[in-house]
Amino acid sequence: MPANLTPDYLAAERQYRQAQTAEQKIAAIEEMIATLPKHKGTEKLQADLRRRLSQARAESQRKGGPHATPAYLIHREGAGQVALAGPPNAGKSQLVAALTHARPEVADYPFTTRLPVPGMMQYENVPIQLVDTPPICEQFVEPWMPQVLRGANLSVLVVDPNSADVLGEIEFVLNTMAGWRVAAPKLLVGNKLDLSGSAENFATIQSLYRDRLPCIGVSAAAGLGLERFAREVFRALDVVRFYSKPPGKKPDLETPYVLRRGATVLEAAAHVHRDFAEHLKFARLFRKDDAHGSLMVERAHLVEDEDILEFHA
Repeated sequence: MPANLTPDYLAAERQYRQAQTAEQKIAAIEEMIATLPKHKGTEKLQADLRRRLSQARAESQRKGGPHATPAYLIHREGAGQVALAGPPNAGKSQLVAALTHARPEVADYPFTTRLPVPGMMQYENVPIQLVDTPPICEQFVEPWMPQVLRGANLSVLVVDPNSADVLGEIEFVLNTMAGWRVAAPKLLVGNKLDLSGSAENFATIQSLYRDRLPCIGVSAAAGLGLERFAREVFRALDVVRFYSKPPGKKPDLETPYVLRRGATVLEAAAHVHRDFAEHLKFARLFRKDDAHGSLMVERAHLVEDEDILEFHA
């Protein structure tokens, strides 16, 4: 069977040939894997690419020395990092692909994901980093998974309600995470609700687990429930947005600053610029729905979501 290589793959291959560093090689090979057509005609090429990727990562670790960052640790970006955890074939990769521009490998066989794959999800005007992770199951668990979960702001448990042992899978993941002494998931997501029987099965899961953690039903393949998923993830991060307004000018409402809930006006000022905090006397608080009215607030005033703040020294 011919490979039928795509223009995107060929472009990534050219980048690989021109790569000067191990990092450039890794990026190019990952792009080649992502854009390579998946069928029997490319099985040997897939295996060769994965071998080259492993070698490039090993080279990067050697050159980086003992302080090089392991490939499984993902740098936090956006308003927060959210790790998607769960058993095999739950659709975590498909969920990341549906909500971000990332292209994790999606397949109907287990253990497709070998390393964490990050992607940026947009909730309104707030970027949130989602991280697809390898499965957690009795057959095999990557030994570095606890570090990945500890590095995230929170985790989300994703399951397939039609799995024959979905309740056992949920309990195994929760017990394993408890054994690692990492924070329990903040959300339980039932994926694949477009499939026959999934809605009924997920209703049973909800009845059993909704007292322990919020439950959300989605279908990454059909695009069902994705807006609610993004909203609930934003809420679970427990952060607030605010906008900075220069005196006499309009605020930029496109790009908010993000703080943990409970932060003060003084902390907001420091987030914008250190000098603001050092000389801050008070701030004027505006609301998006009342552009002309304002309220003078003290440095210790708590910031609420979508506050507009004008700092005064």
